[in-house]
Amino acid sequence: MKKVEIKKGIYYVGAVDWNVRSFHGYSTNRGATYNAYLIIDEKIALVDTVKAPFATELLERISEIIDPSKIDYVISNHVEMDHSGALPEVMKVAVNAKVVTSLPSGIKGLTAHYGEYDYLGVKAGDTLSLGKRTLAFVGTPMLHWPDNMVTYCPEEKLLFSNDAFGQHYASNFIFDDLVNYDEMMHEAKKYYANILMPYGKQALKALEIVKGLELDMIAPSHGVVLRSHIKDMFDLYETLSKGECHEEAVVVYDSMWSSTEKMARAIVEGFALAGVSAKIYDLKANHISDIMTEVQTAKYIAVGSPTLNNNMLPTVAAFLCYMRGLSPKDKYAFAFGSYGWGGQGVAQVDEELTKMECQMICDPIKTAYVPSKEYLREMEQTLKEILN
Repeated sequence: MKKVEIKKGIYYVGAVDWNVRSFHGYSTNRGATYNAYLIIDEKIALVDTVKAPFATELLERISEIIDPSKIDYVISNHVEMDHSGALPEVMKVAVNAKVVTSLPSGIKGLTAHYGEYDYLGVKAGDTLSLGKRTLAFVGTPMLHWPDNMVTYCPEEKLLFSNDAFGQHYASNFIFDDLVNYDEMMHEAKKYYANILMPYGKQALKALEIVKGLELDMIAPSHGVVLRSHIKDMFDLYETLSKGECHEEAVVVYDSMWSSTEKMARAIVEGFALAGVSAKIYDLKANHISDIMTEVQTAKYIAVGSPTLNNNMLPTVAAFLCYMRGLSPKDKYAFAFGSYGWGGQGVAQVDEELTKMECQMICDPIKTAYVPSKEYLREMEQTLKEILN
């Protein structure tokens, strides 16, 4: 990627990571970007940096525009290292720059990671003049770290939104109207599900603040810059942050000798008989982050496991651990599975779903060894009756 002027005197100088496929447990099937933006004014500001391995690329892009030593401010909207990892390399060159970050968490986090710099702490409502332009800072704590903030330039009607409205989506185009719309929105939904879902209240509060700004462009820290589909992204975030669910079901399972799989398929048929659309996910074939993208907007979730060594299968345990951390709300759930002689696995699944405060719609559904065709048809009818 080369530098791209997104507004007069404001440049995209970030990096595209085409090959990354995992982001702390979240599958990034379309790669990722680490976005940074350079503002040329009487004072020069760099908004965020990039992941450490891309520091050289960042500095090369900046050098195409100005001498990096002339940078006056480095705005750190978020301490996490995919945003701040190149800060040490930048500061080796921009020796006179101040690092602008949130009070107190940003200074605390950056100091812990990188040591002492000339920090300028800011809080919500503070502004910084660059000359013709002003930067206004809005705190968005716990979206998704305590230090998070966003930066707004009112003269340009431009929001540097950090992790909000982002997508792990690599492209050789910078803007939303130049990429595949459905892919972009899917990756935005997936990003929310796997990064921001636990912080719905904070996301809704931040959305209300952002919707009150005059905007014609949003420049996030990941993915494409929004200039054509801002309203669509706002609508998506409003739906997700309110935890709105559709009359849909997600059936998740792993199976040893296909017995639990047969039960999963019967459950899907039971949902169909009740008029509920359902999707089925075998944990051997589907990544947990893709499954959670669907779970976040589904009303129902059914989780199945056989019993192995007196426990649920490790793949099912890992999924439930991941789901618990993301804390989806208002789910109607039940556990199911086949077993040989113990049956503890299904009870453990039921216990985990209960701990997540799911509303359990029935007792665990379990059967010994291979379920008969009659038993599977009975399961379908039973589920239909429960849902109706």
